[in-house]
Amino acid sequence: MANTVLYLKAEQNAEVMNEHVCVKDIASLYCADKAVCAKAKSLRIYQFGEKEQKRQVISILKVIELIERECSGVSVESLGENAVLVELVDVNKHKGPVQWIKLVFVAAVSFFGTAFTIMAFHNDISITKIFSHVYELVTGTPSEGCGILEISYSIGLSVGIIVFFNHIGGRRITKDPTPIEVEMRVYETDVNKALIETADREGETIDV
Repeated sequence: MANTVLYLKAEQNAEVMNEHVCVKDIASLYCADKAVCAKAKSLRIYQFGEKEQKRQVISILKVIELIERECSGVSVESLGENAVLVELVDVNKHKGPVQWIKLVFVAAVSFFGTAFTIMAFHNDISITKIFSHVYELVTGTPSEGCGILEISYSIGLSVGIIVFFNHIGGRRITKDPTPIEVEMRVYETDVNKALIETADREGETIDV
């Protein structure tokens, strides 16, 4: 194993379903020596207790120390994050009717909340009066209610929402991520950074 280089790429966040956390659960590894790579992947770096919180921050220095101690003559090159937020997930926790109730509630809030926001905005700018005024300026006659402007605007609004969110039903229009997906990734990254920094400041990081 002398002069063997092992490359370690750790993720910022890792979800595990087993209380025994191994190196392969939080990082990708590569080494020309397959035996060394397999041994490093199987090394246990942490074990969650029953009454312990199900979220821990593990320093990559701790992982490197463990690998170089157990695999003599191996040099570890880290290409990823400096610390990993590891969370123990119970897959059975989110099953059952309660999950469906939550899903229906969120869908209803999103639908009716968005509809109310659009209506409140239109009422705030008096859009019906604007359409009537534009119609009268163009045609020279007063508007008699719902006309071409209202219909065109309604169609354009619907198409704009579909294009903006990049979905028609369950189908994606393009391969680009939707604005909601982008914001969720940004939010997730910020939360992970905050948790890692908080654990480091409070001395709760599993480190060397």
